[in-house]
Amino acid sequence: MQAADRHYSFRKARGAAFVIALAMLLGGCITQTYQRGYLLPEGALEQVQLGASQEQVLIILGTPSTVATVNGEVFYYISQRATQTSFLPQNEVDRRVIAVFFDRSRRVQRVANYGLKDGRVFDFASRTTPAGGQELNYVKYILKALTI
Repeated sequence: MQAADRHYSFRKARGAAFVIALAMLLGGCITQTYQRGYLLPEGALEQVQLGASQEQVLIILGTPSTVATVNGEVFYYISQRATQTSFLPQNEVDRRVIAVFFDRSRRVQRVANYGLKDGRVFDFASRTTPAGGQELNYVKYILKALTI
């Protein structure tokens, strides 16, 4: 084999190695999304009407993540979404607690969609930050329990 042919083969092998290494690096930059907890079906929250029965809520939203019986009954549907790129740590993208409040006759009194906004509990349904009280303390407890 002549020197020119060996040099060409070496360059070709080096180019192929570079392409393989680049493909491996880019292949490792995959972002994955993880959904934990309750997965809210599209349009389901809008179907829960004030005055609906608990049975109707169970049919529409399914079994709640947890139930509270302080000052009436409340169904809580809890979810968390995180992303992870390659070998980097997971980054929490969204955290939600959907609360369905019932009156004494077990009819929907109100629905709240809590999440985190700027590190504070935020009700996305009414776009207000709730005032302190028993309900807010329970939601804060749930949100803090989700952070590990």
